[in-house]
Amino acid sequence: MTNKPAFTEKRFIVTFVFVTSLFLMWGLLHSMSDVLNKHFQNVLNLSIFQSGLIQFSVFGAYFIMSIPAGLFMKKYGYKSGVILGLLLFAGGLFLFVPAANAASFAFFRIALFIVGCGMATLETVAHPFAAALGDQRKSDLRLNFAQTFNAVGTIIGPTIGGFFLLSGDTVKSTDLTSVKTLYVAIGIVVILIAVVFAFLKIPALTDPHATTVADDPEAINVDVAPSKKLFQHSHFVWACVAQFFNVAAQAGTWAYFINYGASVMHFSDEKAAYFMSLFMGMMLLGRIVGTSLMTVIAPNKLLAVFACGSILMCLVVAQSLGWTSYIALLMINFFFSIMFPTIFSLGIKNLGNHTQQASSFIAMGVVGGAVFPMVMGQIANHSVAHAYYLPVICYAVIFLFGAKFYKVKH
Repeated sequence: MTNKPAFTEKRFIVTFVFVTSLFLMWGLLHSMSDVLNKHFQNVLNLSIFQSGLIQFSVFGAYFIMSIPAGLFMKKYGYKSGVILGLLLFAGGLFLFVPAANAASFAFFRIALFIVGCGMATLETVAHPFAAALGDQRKSDLRLNFAQTFNAVGTIIGPTIGGFFLLSGDTVKSTDLTSVKTLYVAIGIVVILIAVVFAFLKIPALTDPHATTVADDPEAINVDVAPSKKLFQHSHFVWACVAQFFNVAAQAGTWAYFINYGASVMHFSDEKAAYFMSLFMGMMLLGRIVGTSLMTVIAPNKLLAVFACGSILMCLVVAQSLGWTSYIALLMINFFFSIMFPTIFSLGIKNLGNHTQQASSFIAMGVVGGAVFPMVMGQIANHSVAHAYYLPVICYAVIFLFGAKFYKVKH
């Protein structure tokens, strides 16, 4: 009889708390960029398509930065990788000051690109870092738990952004001063987290992806095929593909949520932004429910079921059925909730010393979020509701990964 693995170990708890705080931080900034999307439409007179370049700048950075971040992490370790990510993060936020002074969308996109580089570094490091803080068999659970706090950040982001950027106050809604104040304040918080993390003592880690527990029949021998190259692992390749389409669907859905509320439901921008907090709350609920269900349902099966739920919700949203479609739009985030961490953890199973490099490539899949909002934006310029047909393609790919292509082949 074997002992069931613990969620984590006592010596890792403090470190795990700090790593989890990173998930909250980039969740907050990701969701605030969607509020910023609508604010720039108002202040800088951008079209829906043009404002989609915000997501292109942020998510495009993942394509550029994920591999360098993985190499940096492999050479200097998790802690140094986190600090690098936080410093890039803060640097981009502080650039919002000269960008606002110049009232230049191009300058804002440069600042957002650097913020995206920080996010890419943190995501590349934080996911395998959280996975390493305990037994591999609980890595799915740990990542989904950490991602629950990412969902908390996405709830806080639209609330803060809606108040500072989209409120009925004429100055806030037509001026860039509030953008400077908000993003500098967040930058200061990020710097403080970096300082604290620099002084944090990280316990010695035994990478669970490079450990074999020979006397445990449930253990996964991650070195069963040491001669295989990374891209010969089909489950990893499919995880990269699934993550690309996953983040593509997420970015497009989030980017035009406020536009849907304004154009289809006829809400004010501020009201639509506050509904976005409820939208993100559905993701938090989905993470809590999903993490609980993973104790009794295999992660890949749950992923496939949630992908089917997302497909159904997108089809209802596209019909413009008033509150029925709007509730379905809120439910998309419930079903989306577990996808990113589950795809990530399934993709790095059994990769041994390839794990850190694999994390970089899966994180690169986030570049899907750079492309898809612009494609959806072209349709949204004519009909925001009909633009929600496009994510159906993405969720179909995720369903295939969860149903079949997640399997580790020895």
